[in-house]
Amino acid sequence: MTVKTRFAPSPTGLLHVGNARTALITWLFSRHEGGQFLLRLDDTDAERSEARFTAAIHADLMWLGLAWDLEARQSERWEVYEDRFQALKREGRLYPCYETAEELSLRRTVQLQQGRPPIYDRAALRLGEAERARLEAEGRRPHWRFRLEHEAIVWDDLVRGPVRFEGADLSDPVVIRADGRPLYHLCSVIDDADFGITHVIRGEDHVANTATHVQMFQALGEPVPGFAHLPLVADAEGRGLSKRIGSLSLESLREEEGLEPMAIANVLARLGTSQPVEAFTSLAPLVESFDFRHFARATPKLDPAEFNRVNRQIVHGLPFEAVAARLEALGCRSVDAAFWEAVRPNLEKLGEAADWWTIARGEIAPMRDDPGFLDEAAGLLPPEPWGPETWKDWTQAVKAATGRKGRDLFRPLRLALTGLDHGPEMAQLLPLIGRARALARLTGQR
Repeated sequence: MTVKTRFAPSPTGLLHVGNARTALITWLFSRHEGGQFLLRLDDTDAERSEARFTAAIHADLMWLGLAWDLEARQSERWEVYEDRFQALKREGRLYPCYETAEELSLRRTVQLQQGRPPIYDRAALRLGEAERARLEAEGRRPHWRFRLEHEAIVWDDLVRGPVRFEGADLSDPVVIRADGRPLYHLCSVIDDADFGITHVIRGEDHVANTATHVQMFQALGEPVPGFAHLPLVADAEGRGLSKRIGSLSLESLREEEGLEPMAIANVLARLGTSQPVEAFTSLAPLVESFDFRHFARATPKLDPAEFNRVNRQIVHGLPFEAVAARLEALGCRSVDAAFWEAVRPNLEKLGEAADWWTIARGEIAPMRDDPGFLDEAAGLLPPEPWGPETWKDWTQAVKAATGRKGRDLFRPLRLALTGLDHGPEMAQLLPLIGRARALARLTGQR
């Protein structure tokens, strides 16, 4: 059997951390098994689905490296759905219901007050033809429910283990609205069947839905896929994912936060598993090591600071060849490996390199906290060419001439040369600044 998985976002908004985790784990499982990965756009909500969100989903998945083998759109499959709906109606597995939303709400309230679960009582199945005709003559249009068999529903979940529901404990789900628009459940099952999906991976909030979906597959005469239900993510304190974290879109992490895609992938792939988070620079090690047996049922906790920690490790390990074009795009003109080697250990994000490029090759406001000392130090600047030993030789000469040492020696020089009291090793940075810029900064010239 060839493994075939799918990721099915709705193009009604941007992909967020939770979506990305599901997409990534689905993709990793598929690739680990040598299978296929389908991108299915659940765009049946015509009012909210937008082309810009479809484009954003494409961009986000490609940025993460999650290439798909096939793409489908539910909006292009109406005729397929209708054919299946009609077949299920003829077989009595879909039945019309005429209750209004208010009537259903009242029934649920009464059931709860009586200590009973709010399960639909199947009153519509007891209606005769004459009564249905009367209701329709009054202007009521039916919504349609899927009739569940009152029997055990079981499957062996790849994360949760054995799962069991009783059909009698579940409400027959509404699958078609009164206005004729289908809801998510049955369309999703039809798609999974038609595209040969072998495994469905999603959040544990869909477990009860899966129980009804199992019977839908059976009613369609289709094989039931395997299921993996991932625990929902919480924040660092163990609370439900906060709005601040939950609203982190991949677009914002990429464009506003400036994070590397592998920083996101490394954290999300290992979140909730027994495996450590590592700073891999490609998806290959994550594919090779993937196994659902590593996932725990406990609620995983996500601290956004982890993205920055891993990002820092990744950036520190990137060779110049991997970043040269990106540095040029950031405005680091004619950048060379010497610059990258000098600034790389001080970067948390690649975009910060542009600030150091300005310090090394551009203009900064002079910071002359100690003018007399700096003038004397300027007079001791050695001639070029400069190399790795220039900083040591120069500061030793300044020390000998002024008697200064330690912080009193180095801090004023660094402030004047870089405008900051911290940063890359001056032995590497000073040759990049060059004698002309160094002299101008030490003496207060622009």
